[in-house]
Amino acid sequence: MKFKIDLHVHTSSSGDNDADLEEVVEAAVLRGLDGIAITEHYSYGASEPVERLREKYGGVITLFRGVELSAAEGHCLVFGVDTDRLSLRYAPAVEIVRAVTAAGGVVIPSHPYRGGSGIGELVLRLPGISGLEGYNGANLHAMNSKAVEAAGTLGLPYTGGSDAHAPAEVGSCYTEFEGRVAVEDLARRIRSGRFRGVDVRKVSRFALT
Repeated sequence: MKFKIDLHVHTSSSGDNDADLEEVVEAAVLRGLDGIAITEHYSYGASEPVERLREKYGGVITLFRGVELSAAEGHCLVFGVDTDRLSLRYAPAVEIVRAVTAAGGVVIPSHPYRGGSGIGELVLRLPGISGLEGYNGANLHAMNSKAVEAAGTLGLPYTGGSDAHAPAEVGSCYTEFEGRVAVEDLARRIRSGRFRGVDVRKVSRFALT
């Protein structure tokens, strides 16, 4: 059984959009996702509203929490740890990886080859990351291709996430796991490396040719 999770979703709690959390969840359900990860900017605590929706949607979709941190060099997705307790905002990426790993979490550089907010070639010499975000729904194809290539060079898996800032964007890219993923098990499953990123936009484009 394939378990599809959009691992990179923002709502109004990120401070840069007005997406309603429940509308985002409903959109994910309509698109046939098994889970979404709310990864607000800067603060793990910003995704706290997810907790009140877990019971309501528990039989329909699994709701995960993460955070998109701004390292000194660019953005990184973090899962499995409350980063607010680690004071890592704008810390060097190597320090973020070290602290998150020590706390039991995982780090995945997001959209690494997006100019201005990706960490770029640093991914090739950043030890301890659990993968790269290969398919980002807000990226140009060339940026995603470069990230997938870098993951291959490093022998690491790559994720998929929409980077949605509106309900209509949810699910454009997602990460596919084998079997159900529980909320408390996400970091371990990512650490295992047994997943792959999927770009729905790419599949749709090839289907038309």
